[in-house]
Amino acid sequence: MSLDSLKSRIPDYAKDLKLNLGSVIGNSDLPSQQLWGTVLATAIASRSPIVLRELEPEAKANLSPEAYTAAKAAAAVMAMNNVFYRTRHLLSDHEYGNLRAGLRMNVIGNPGVDKVDFEYWSFAVSAINGCGMCLDSHEQVLRKAGLDRDVIQEAFKIAAVVQAVAATLDAEAALAE
Repeated sequence: MSLDSLKSRIPDYAKDLKLNLGSVIGNSDLPSQQLWGTVLATAIASRSPIVLRELEPEAKANLSPEAYTAAKAAAAVMAMNNVFYRTRHLLSDHEYGNLRAGLRMNVIGNPGVDKVDFEYWSFAVSAINGCGMCLDSHEQVLRKAGLDRDVIQEAFKIAAVVQAVAATLDAEAALAE
């Protein structure tokens, strides 16, 4: 299972997704760990068994064991944080923002990999999960760390394409049942 295998599953009507998948992953200028951690974290966040099964082995082969675990941890903690902070933001009663979250997020402080990579993966997952507060927070950390906007944009390009491929392939699988 691989990127090529996943691309071969994309139907002809979604040819743009196939091309974009090849471009954002296959032709990326990102460092390998940043790229494949983003791919793994967004594949998990897409909630698509098909996409995860196809991309996980290649991600695992391109990541150190620590980075592999950290990318999964980014997807896990952001699944929680994105719901929590998005809800806080959407509520008209802004007093919730003054309350203590009381949720454990220790992995953010000690992810086991370079903090910039973990922030990058968290940012990409937040794009899929649609949490504006988390997107802003992680983007600011990435900008302070010296990442340019075009590098940061690569994270949400990967997230957008992985999510679109997941939606398309999961719909095709449901229609085939």
